[in-house]
Amino acid sequence: MTVPSISGRTRLFPIVGNPVAQVRAPAVFNRLFALAGIDAVSFGLALPPQSVAATCEALLASPSVGGLLVTVPYKKTLRAICARVGSEGELTGAVNALRRDADGAIHGDLFDGAGFLAGLRAAGHEPAGQRVLLLGAGGAGSAIASALAQAGVAQLSIYDPQQASAAQLAAHMRAAFGQVRFEAVTSVSGDGFAIVINASPLGLKPADAMPIDPAQLAPGTLVCDIIMEPATTKLLQAARGRGLPTHAGRAMLDYQLPAYLRFFGFDDLAQRVRIAGDEITLAPSAT
Repeated sequence: MTVPSISGRTRLFPIVGNPVAQVRAPAVFNRLFALAGIDAVSFGLALPPQSVAATCEALLASPSVGGLLVTVPYKKTLRAICARVGSEGELTGAVNALRRDADGAIHGDLFDGAGFLAGLRAAGHEPAGQRVLLLGAGGAGSAIASALAQAGVAQLSIYDPQQASAAQLAAHMRAAFGQVRFEAVTSVSGDGFAIVINASPLGLKPADAMPIDPAQLAPGTLVCDIIMEPATTKLLQAARGRGLPTHAGRAMLDYQLPAYLRFFGFDDLAQRVRIAGDEITLAPSAT
């Protein structure tokens, strides 16, 4: 694998957030770019809240920037700079990918939900018909709520420390997906749920408390955490210690890679991505 040198022709794909030390996307994208011989690079870019919108608009005005990836806490914030939004971005009011279209319009969309659901199913877990507890009502939580509703869960209970955020998301999803029972809960209890998902930032920092105590969960409850670094969060470690099945965060990124790549114009690369466990490879090009 040859890593291309960075030159004046290199296309840039920053991932913006605050913090960004935990992001895994640059390593994954840079490996794919190198394997495919594409002159492009991805890197983390920490931005303060007061300037994130203006900075992203300026970055997207540069022909050197092929697009932006977006992580916490800006997925909902940056929806506001988009003149054009894909279906999931429109439904959830959040984006995790931005590009500037040929007509100059900033275009955003959200792929977290589809990536989470595809990764869950690839691991042998089917959410249809299940009662699910979702912890976190931010951009990723909104995406996951939408994907689970479309997958046919029976009930989705949503908790967020900002109770208004949980209530707003539950009401929004209820209006969009009347066949699913949505509720905002004001306290965390794992009783009666088949799947529990941490879509909050809790777990990014070593001192963070667990978003839920696995001791509350019934045997067989699937515990999911979308945090990618550390790969094994305190929540997942504690759940495994109690013999509960777990699903780690890296799958959510891995399984949305094709959607990201197509969004940024790498259609051939998107078709060639192959995921087997923790290994991401490229099939030979058809051309």
